[in-house]
Amino acid sequence: MKKGFTDYLLQEQADIVCVQEAKITEDAVPKLDIPYAHQYWHSASKKGYSGTGILSHTQPLTYTTEFTGEHPHPQEGRVQTAEFTHFYLVNVYVPNSKRELARLPYRQNEWDPDLRLHLQRLAQTKPVIACGDFNVAHQEIDLARPKNNRRNAGFTDEERSGFTRLLDAGFIDTFRSLHPDKPAQYSWWSYRANARANNVGWRIDYVLASNDLQPKLKDAFIRCETFGSDHCPVGVVFALNNP
Repeated sequence: MKKGFTDYLLQEQADIVCVQEAKITEDAVPKLDIPYAHQYWHSASKKGYSGTGILSHTQPLTYTTEFTGEHPHPQEGRVQTAEFTHFYLVNVYVPNSKRELARLPYRQNEWDPDLRLHLQRLAQTKPVIACGDFNVAHQEIDLARPKNNRRNAGFTDEERSGFTRLLDAGFIDTFRSLHPDKPAQYSWWSYRANARANNVGWRIDYVLASNDLQPKLKDAFIRCETFGSDHCPVGVVFALNNP
């Protein structure tokens, strides 16, 4: 908020904005100067950790933070699901596998399968748009130094395969759908070693969409010129009101 978030929202004029790693508690929300009538925040039980938020000019038909799948998950505020007329929106903040891949087994065996199941179940009713920080660079083109990062969190074979299985379940990576071979397109940079200035980054923030939404996809972009975080915004434009 101190680095121009409200100004960015006014400039972008997005219908819906999804936020990850919000680190916010419900009592702080009324103090925020955010120009959206409908705000939904999902906080972790651990204060100042994780969390997600959906900002929308249109009130969703339904809204839930339920995410159980086949496994119990800790209360970390990582998944929000809002239903709109033409689609379900899922805002997701995928757990990081951590140093020494301490959380990779949870990610591989519980989280990834349950997220896939959640999206598949929704897609049985209407198309799904899932966006957020997926904490994985899917292909070598999606990070600046793939050879140096093999087996590092965010570029393990297990995480990449989990993302592939998600796409194979009936979803497209909207950015790669429109820009299949465009290199050096990143959404996260380390604060170390002047990484952002040198564009030594990773594309780990995605907007996925049901396959049947592909004909209505008009644009997918990365706002790499927008500062204020170690991530930058990513977004899409769909023509959902057209026949």
